[in-house]
Amino acid sequence: MNKSALAGIRVADFTWVWAGPYAIMLLAYMGAEVIKIESAKRIDSSRMGSITTGQSFTGWDSSSIFNNVNLNKLGVTLDLSHPKGVELARKIVAISDVVAQNMRPGVMDRLGLGYEDLIKIRPDIIMLSSSAYGITGPFREYTGYAPHFAAFSGLAYMTGYADGEPNLFTGSTDIRSATTTAFAILAALYYRQRTGRGQHIDLSSTEALSVLIGDIIMDYTMNQRTPSRSGNQDTAVAPHNCYRCRGEDKWISIAVATDEEWAALCQVMGNPEWAKDERFSDSYHRWQNQEQLDRLIEGWTVNYGHYELMERLQAAGVAAMPSFTAEELFSDPHLREREVFTEVEHSVMGKQVVMNPPWKLSETPARIERAGPLLGEHNEYVFGELLGMPRAELARLKEEKVIY
Repeated sequence: MNKSALAGIRVADFTWVWAGPYAIMLLAYMGAEVIKIESAKRIDSSRMGSITTGQSFTGWDSSSIFNNVNLNKLGVTLDLSHPKGVELARKIVAISDVVAQNMRPGVMDRLGLGYEDLIKIRPDIIMLSSSAYGITGPFREYTGYAPHFAAFSGLAYMTGYADGEPNLFTGSTDIRSATTTAFAILAALYYRQRTGRGQHIDLSSTEALSVLIGDIIMDYTMNQRTPSRSGNQDTAVAPHNCYRCRGEDKWISIAVATDEEWAALCQVMGNPEWAKDERFSDSYHRWQNQEQLDRLIEGWTVNYGHYELMERLQAAGVAAMPSFTAEELFSDPHLREREVFTEVEHSVMGKQVVMNPPWKLSETPARIERAGPLLGEHNEYVFGELLGMPRAELARLKEEKVIY
């Protein structure tokens, strides 16, 4: 079996909700041993329900949302409001390479688990502090969730229809920020491998999203232009939109970048007379008259199924792809061939369909080996085997609700 990229790396994971846990799960995919630290006194809120349909929620260990962002992790319970709980957390840090947390700035410091505290335990520790706005600046103490990241980053303002409201994205911005977080930790591990030095990563989720619209920020900085929402339209290419197809809420996206692609689209449409109009004679004129062009194209697409159009247009060399429903994604032959989805066995919920790691590595493949942990599932392994705690002491700390 090929070796995992992060074999031998251990992460003390104090993160919760989505942005933090997903980031650290990406490291777990690559073979890092991740110890998720939570408590029944301060439960990870993603355990507290389900936002999916067709699933009953029966307790802290039956949330598919929690499972989907905590795969491959070990789970322990520690009450960090108790001094003995903090002391045990410090012992976990002492045997770890990375500490990750996404609490409000200042919380870990008040617990005695801030970066300055942890480097006394392990000088080369890498600490990741992820927050909405970073640990400096006027907004540093504000609580922030995914819609806040999207709004303050500028991404929400740029996304949506021209005559509509900004799109706040909800939880998807957590995942975008988390991917940046995982990359930052990998860079820090590489740096430590070369220099022997750890570091404190101060990651602002807002800034992690702002980099996605760097061209727009530069346009404003250099040219004082402030673009706004434009739906699915492109700044130079037309047609470039999502068109209604036959059936309820069925759509296909079509993008034409060259005159050759335009000719191919016209041929698939049967070379309608309107396509010869001077308004659509070249790419510039098509872009100038894209609203009329979109109406005419949709007058054709609405008569066909979105799968049928995808096959016909792609065969002709035109970029086209349906807007898939969740059910269509699960059954899509391309995604099945790419092994986008897999199943894991959860001891409470049974078989769960989850997404595989979103990349493939030939020498050190990422993999899913276990479902997300039950609350405190690995207390005996972490405190007993890794930390060498006698059974009697473990039982006493459970009785005192330190391990709780």
